[in-house]
Amino acid sequence: MSLTPATLNDLLDTLYRFISEECIPLEDQVDRHDEIPEPIVDRMRELGLFGHSIPTEFGGAGLTTEELARVNMVVSQAAPAFRARFGGNTGIASESLVVDGTQEQKSRYLPRLADGSMTGCFALTEPHAGSDATALSATARADGDHYVLNGVKCFITNAPLAKLFTVFARTDPAAPGARGISAFLIERGTPGLRTGPAYRKMGQHGSPVGEVFLEDCRVPASAIVGGVPGQGFRTAMKALNKQRINLAGLCIGPAIRLVDEMIRRARTREQFGQPIANFQLVQQLIAESSTAVQAARALVLQTARKRDQGEDVTMDASMCKLFASEMCGRVADHAVQVFGGGGYIADNVAERMYRDVRLFRLYEGTSQIHQLNIARLMMAREADHAEFNRQHLHAS
Repeated sequence: MSLTPATLNDLLDTLYRFISEECIPLEDQVDRHDEIPEPIVDRMRELGLFGHSIPTEFGGAGLTTEELARVNMVVSQAAPAFRARFGGNTGIASESLVVDGTQEQKSRYLPRLADGSMTGCFALTEPHAGSDATALSATARADGDHYVLNGVKCFITNAPLAKLFTVFARTDPAAPGARGISAFLIERGTPGLRTGPAYRKMGQHGSPVGEVFLEDCRVPASAIVGGVPGQGFRTAMKALNKQRINLAGLCIGPAIRLVDEMIRRARTREQFGQPIANFQLVQQLIAESSTAVQAARALVLQTARKRDQGEDVTMDASMCKLFASEMCGRVADHAVQVFGGGGYIADNVAERMYRDVRLFRLYEGTSQIHQLNIARLMMAREADHAEFNRQHLHAS
């Protein structure tokens, strides 16, 4: 780890106080008004939340994958919209720059992403290119030392308020699939780039998601991430690999919160003259939920450590995202069950979280896509599967 255990614990304690004392009391307000108050965003900037994973040389905290996973498990115990406000900058919106950006691109943008003066977004998904991300129809036509972009992006987190867009478009229409896709850094205000209004959504109110429209948007060739065309899909996969570990950590925080809420509800709600905590079937829901949380936590931290050690965690990251997101959905369902009729009423923590966490099984790869990824990678390893199992049976 880059931080000492004591320093990391101090950071986690500070963040827990912030989310429990300042964010959680505002959850109902944010859910109703679909907006995070600006004073809270300012506090996020003061606490350095926008720059946790950005290298220290560019003003960030430079947290390791494991440290960031632990942070995510804390900050996501408040409504997910709070973390989403700064999470792009400390995750998917900055990672492309961190791993593949030129020195000039990093120097220009990373400090502003780290201090929160600029919000970034990751514009990959299109109406017909979701799970099949290589089916992009957005184009970037070379025109001298510039490119002209046209296309539509959808379901882009923070698009309505972002100031920096990492846009993926096809620079070589003759190249099939992933080849010929490039990533561009485009600032808001560039002619030809505009965003639509925020969608109305099932949950995660306060986290704006919308469309990005590119209409003859002209940018210099220097806007290509890394300065090399045709590498955009590779860049996207690098960013998504880390983001899937981040998201798995983000699934654990709400589940921890919901287990605590279930216990509190079970102790105070009485039926048949006694607390429902005395009923074994209620205890079963709580026990199953708590066990699943701990299993997901262990898997995420193990994978984060492997990534920090330089190991290939492509399959592990898919396993983390699949297991943790499905776990969180089950825990949310158990929480509604423990709360009974009250869990179905608006403004109840179980009802709100149930809506909020449903998205986890959809973005950064649906559960079904991750199942296919895991199976494909396992099949590819069939030849050395015995060695793989042998290594994992030994103590590490």
